[in-house]
Amino acid sequence: MDKGLAFSVEPECYADVAPRGPLGTKNRVVGILRELGDGGVVKPDASFREGDFGAVKIAKNDLNGAPFDMVVVAEILNPESVYSDFRGRIIEVIGNPEQSDVKIEAVMRQYGLPSSFPDGVLKEVEDLPNDPTEDMISDEIRRGRRDLRDLLTITIDGEEAKDLDDAISLERIDNQKMKLYVHIADVSNYVRENTKLDDEALRRATSVYLSDRVIPMLPPKLSNGLCSLNPDKPRLTLTAEMIVNCESGITESGEVYESVIRSNMRMSYNECFRILTDPQDGDGIRYGRIVGMLEQMNTLADSLRRMRQRRGAINFETKETKVILDDDGRPTEIMEYPVNFCHGIIESFMICANEFIAEKFCKMNYPFVYRVHEDPDPIKISRFSSVAKYYGAIGTLRGKITPLMIANYMDTIADEEARPALDMLLLRSMAKARYTSNNLGHFGLASDFYCHFTSPIRRYPDLYIHRIIKTYLHGEDKRKHFAPLVEQVSSISSDMERNAVEAERASVDAKVCEYMKDHIGEEYDGIITGIIDAGLFVMLESTAEGFVAFRSMKDHYIFDDRRYRAVGARSGNKLSIGQKVSVVVSSVDEDMRHIDFVMADEERGTAKSKGPGRRKQKTEARIRRKGRRRH
Repeated sequence: MDKGLAFSVEPECYADVAPRGPLGTKNRVVGILRELGDGGVVKPDASFREGDFGAVKIAKNDLNGAPFDMVVVAEILNPESVYSDFRGRIIEVIGNPEQSDVKIEAVMRQYGLPSSFPDGVLKEVEDLPNDPTEDMISDEIRRGRRDLRDLLTITIDGEEAKDLDDAISLERIDNQKMKLYVHIADVSNYVRENTKLDDEALRRATSVYLSDRVIPMLPPKLSNGLCSLNPDKPRLTLTAEMIVNCESGITESGEVYESVIRSNMRMSYNECFRILTDPQDGDGIRYGRIVGMLEQMNTLADSLRRMRQRRGAINFETKETKVILDDDGRPTEIMEYPVNFCHGIIESFMICANEFIAEKFCKMNYPFVYRVHEDPDPIKISRFSSVAKYYGAIGTLRGKITPLMIANYMDTIADEEARPALDMLLLRSMAKARYTSNNLGHFGLASDFYCHFTSPIRRYPDLYIHRIIKTYLHGEDKRKHFAPLVEQVSSISSDMERNAVEAERASVDAKVCEYMKDHIGEEYDGIITGIIDAGLFVMLESTAEGFVAFRSMKDHYIFDDRRYRAVGARSGNKLSIGQKVSVVVSSVDEDMRHIDFVMADEERGTAKSKGPGRRKQKTEARIRRKGRRRH
């Protein structure tokens, strides 16, 4: 990969395009350099948001030796152009677009994601130990930190996770109550204010999980080592200790304090699922008391889930994509990210802790960073309900909309196959969750108080409120110090979260397209997930999504936006969200990161075989879309 072209001169700054990502990149585009006359043109990568830049012309003298047909970074020389006649110069060659790693490097450039930590940051963590020393622990205990190393404690994460933020302990008090301990890595003990390490953590604000790598918020020495709650290692933590009623799911009392723990075992969701659903004779020997604690955890989590259900928390059924890569970074399989009820156990405990902490500090009127999800726009909800009623929803959504109203309304939907697609429509009708210094509640969770307390290794808001919590625990009144800062932290964190989500999605789309280009002409089963004037979005069982253009179909289909369906003008055939269909992969545009399908029954001599390895005749159609827009 050619990295020879690099310039130390920064482009002039203009205010027309907001900086992107932790690196604050602006007035630059990433794309493939194509030859145009005696110069070239860069068509921006698909990850550019609409309205940024169009094609950028590169004069011969501004090519700077860059070869054509390579992925490049171009600086815009006239970003203030009124007529979008943009001109640029090449400042970096990323590499050959056919190489798997180049696709992800392009995403990183586009979203301003750093590939390394500054030397000054690494210097600050250089002298930190790999594990807390006994002297450190003794000093902390003398200052009031509670020693919980003898308390049965476990972590439950995915098999591939390396940054273990949270650990759980659980004790039954009586038939009605349990004591739940949620132990969270005390990252703020090492990441101090007014340090280069803290400045860099705020600049990044979140770890970014791309399809082939992780861009951590903190250096690996902290994120995977000193802060991670690894088994059989002493770790400094903040513990939320809560008394929860097992019947009502209500947290009756609790406290938060500094602690030191030692995780007894690192467990995975799949491992816990197997223990709880398929117990084996050797479990008692291998896991000991952990088996009984897992059973009690399941009982408590079920109580918490029912409690949230009663108050109206909305359960969105959305699918995430997992991409399996080989050693060279090439995708070998695309699948729905596997989830079982043990994910829900940990999620319930994290929600419980987040609500407890948010309520405690809100009622004390402390400067804080809240995670909020505001009430939905009544007009958007009305539009959604007008669609949902055609799929069996009973009742109306009018007046002051509450989470319970929506939850009950969704439960009346008769068409179960349409439910996931309707969930996505509902999600798009709602406000985006964000961070703010004002407690506005969390509509989706039907929660009056909510924050992010449980992931300080990978989220800066969590780290920051740990810092606030610890000043309270130490009896330091720093309200005046934090008051003017919490909104700034909230704003940066919200921006970087959105940037991370878009980058993660772009990286997955790149790998999905790379995988599907080897399966052009194959037939798959899928469901219709969306409809627009131009055609249908279809998601395969693997979660890969593509587009079926109406112009590729023999009948003339008309989109009925009230019922959210398309009707054939001649046949009267109806196509609706949630409907099962069979499609053939028609074409894959890796540059624009989209996949085109055609309906299998529209193909000449429809193939009988389906899926990878059973390739049908490649379709003659090569339908490409430009700038598709989702509804």
